[in-house]
Amino acid sequence: MPKKIIFSDKAPAPIGPYSQAVQVNGTLYVSGQIAADVAGSGDIKAETGMVMQNIGHILGAAGLGFSNVVKSTIFLKNMDDFTSVNEVYGSFFTKDPPARETVQVARLPKDVNVEISVVAVE
Repeated sequence: MPKKIIFSDKAPAPIGPYSQAVQVNGTLYVSGQIAADVAGSGDIKAETGMVMQNIGHILGAAGLGFSNVVKSTIFLKNMDDFTSVNEVYGSFFTKDPPARETVQVARLPKDVNVEISVVAVE
């Protein structure tokens, strides 16, 4: 089956040679999203909220929503932010949250504090 590139002008444009999302065989693979606009503000909740909003815009461009997400990966610069990120992230998944892993990494693009990617199905 051919792949379909998904793009939302409401989410940040890719900063490298990748697509915001690719859809194939009813599955949407959303690239890691960051919130460079609020990075460095010290407000991890605001940063996480913006990341999740960006993901929502991309899901919407594919005709999907957060209820279609089956898997996510959270990359954190500091695992001490886990509880705050969870609080915001969880507000987007009020029923049947997806499978997930969360890992601490040494550094993220544009020196943000959190990056999240998701996989969704129709």
